[in-house]
Amino acid sequence: MVSPRRISDFKPTLTNLAQTSQYQVVFGGLPYGLRNYLKRRGMDYRFVTETAGIMCSNAVLPGSTLAKINIKGVYTGVAEGMAHARVFTPMVLEFYVDNEYKVLKFLEHWMEYIANGSEYSQSRKDYYFRMEYPDDYKTYQTKILKFNRDYNDQIEYNFYGLYPESLSSVPVKYDRSEILKVSCTFHYDRYASGRYNSFSVWRGWAGNIEPTAPKQQEQGDTARDGQTPDTSGGNRNHGAYVGQDDKSTWGANDLMGTTTGSDIA
Repeated sequence: MVSPRRISDFKPTLTNLAQTSQYQVVFGGLPYGLRNYLKRRGMDYRFVTETAGIMCSNAVLPGSTLAKINIKGVYTGVAEGMAHARVFTPMVLEFYVDNEYKVLKFLEHWMEYIANGSEYSQSRKDYYFRMEYPDDYKTYQTKILKFNRDYNDQIEYNFYGLYPESLSSVPVKYDRSEILKVSCTFHYDRYASGRYNSFSVWRGWAGNIEPTAPKQQEQGDTARDGQTPDTSGGNRNHGAYVGQDDKSTWGANDLMGTTTGSDIA
């Protein structure tokens, strides 16, 4: 039932909303061959990990879609939709171009490296493209951090298998001068929300888990909330027993095969 409420009841909620202008993009984890390729063209690793992200003037927080398949016949007259894959939307980032054009070179030569497996000079008439191996051009430590003005709360997105997929054309014209910008579409295999650095994983805070949340046993990365992973190893009966008619009978092959059901009375 709807009841009258005072403005003061919901004012604290509506006056504490996140803003769009506080964020940071960090490129990291570029393979050694790619880092060396960019360094020879004037982009050292400090530029890649610090300056390139600062020059990102327009970013997006990633989204995803669950691909589904319709199952018919389980229940008469009912078509059930079931998810079978998670599909990630490509991400478009817009950058300011500096007066040394390093940002434009960074994106251009990253894509050039991906398709430069032929190792021939591009000035040759018979030049051809051959793609590099994915592990040689994908980055697994790129992230977007969205924070508030007071820096108290934030959300972090970590991208795995990211690389530039499409570099847009940059228009230039004889008109009133404007800041030169370039847009690039990045493909990534997946992303994970929350911090996943070694310290957060060690403290049990990875994946947006609150520091005050009760700890639980984990297997691999992070166990499902509210569930304890099965560490029994399938049907191995190391010292386990089976209750049978109120009598405890040990398995014939338990205790290294030295005890049978008839040995325990």
